[in-house]
Amino acid sequence: MPDPVIEYDRVNFAYPGGPPVLRDVTLAVPGGQSVALIGVNGSGKSTLLRMLIGLLHPDTGCVRVSGADTRQASIGALARQVGFAFQKPEHQLFAATVRDEIAFGPRNLGLRGVALQARVEDTLARFGLAEIADHPPAVLSFSLRRLVALASIAALETPILALDEPLVGLDGLWRRRVIAWINEAHAAGGTILMVTHHLRLAAKLERVLVLDAGRIVADGPPSAVFDQPEMLAAAGLSEPFSVALGRALSLPGPTLRIRDVAAALRLGPQVVSHLSSDGD
Repeated sequence: MPDPVIEYDRVNFAYPGGPPVLRDVTLAVPGGQSVALIGVNGSGKSTLLRMLIGLLHPDTGCVRVSGADTRQASIGALARQVGFAFQKPEHQLFAATVRDEIAFGPRNLGLRGVALQARVEDTLARFGLAEIADHPPAVLSFSLRRLVALASIAALETPILALDEPLVGLDGLWRRRVIAWINEAHAAGGTILMVTHHLRLAAKLERVLVLDAGRIVADGPPSAVFDQPEMLAAAGLSEPFSVALGRALSLPGPTLRIRDVAAALRLGPQVVSHLSSDGD
C-alpha cells in the first residue's frame, strides 16, 4: 500500500468557548485513495477538512500532509499539495472575472505565459464556463459560483483534493462535469478526501469514514460501512436507498446501486456481488 499522504494523529479540537468538535481522531490516507467523509451536521467533517490547509490547527495531536506538520508549513506550501474547496463558494471567490478567478491559483504557484493561458482555457472548457469567462463571479447564480469555485481548484492540479460538499447546488450536466473531473483526478493518481451528504456518491469511493460527535465510528469500504444499519442509525444517518431496498427484498448485500437490485431480481441474487465490484 502507498505511504500515507494525509495523517491525523490523535487530533483533538474545540472552537474557543465551545465543546469538543474532534475527539482523538487518528486517520491515515494512502496516496491515490478516494475517501468519503459522512456524518450529520456538526459531526466535525468540515473542521477535519480545514486542518489540511492550515486554516485550523489541532489543540492536541498532529496533522501531516505529505509528511509535513501543518502547524509548521505555510498555507502557500500546503496549497501546492491540497486543492481545497469550501462548502460555500462565496468564501472562495474574489476575482473580477471568472477567467481571473481560475488563473489566480496557477499564477500564484508559478505558472506563466502560454502555459498559464492554456491551463485556464482548458479548465474553462472542461467545466463549460467559456461563455461566461469575462463575467464577475459575484453576479452569477449559486450553482455557477459553485462551478467556478471548483474549476479554480481543478486548475491548480494538486495531488490532493479536499472537497467540502462539492455537489451542493449542482444538478444535471454541471454535476456530471464535476464528477467527471473528480474521477479523472483520481484515475491519474490523485488523493480525494470528500465531505458529502450524498450517500450514493460516497458509495462510489474506495473508502467511507463515518463521523459522529467528533469521533470516527466506522471506517472501511462502502460495502462494509453501509452494511451496518444500526451504526448508521446511531450516527443519525440513513442507509442509501439501494441498500435499504435490497435489504427489504432479502437480497445479499449491500446493494450499493439500483442496478444491483435490478440485476438480482432479473438474473438472481448470485450476480449482485460480482456487479457491485464493477464500475458504475
